[in-house]
Amino acid sequence: MKLPKETKRYCPYCRKHTTHAVDTAKQRARSATHPLSRGSSSREKLRGLRGGFGNLGRRSRKGPKDWKMKAKVTKRITVTYRCKVCKKMHNIKKAIRSGRIEIGEKISK
Repeated sequence: MKLPKETKRYCPYCRKHTTHAVDTAKQRARSATHPLSRGSSSREKLRGLRGGFGNLGRRSRKGPKDWKMKAKVTKRITVTYRCKVCKKMHNIKKAIRSGRIEIGEKISK
């Protein structure tokens, strides 16, 4: 997906349409952003499936590393906009799911 380096958008801080510089947010590791993802140990603790005595029917399958979970082909890339007038940054509410985003010459994957 191709995006321009600069675009005119509404700035909620200036409360008018100004020129914005387009950029992408830094991609974070999955563990940091989704601590309670399916099969994580912290989620297992909250569900009461860790600790205590006896088996209690826990872990009838192998561990979460051995489960065959489907992986998404693309990642969500957050597009950020920096206002040229007030220099404040804001981003779109929903990130774009895309294999890669080209902003001018810069490519984000």
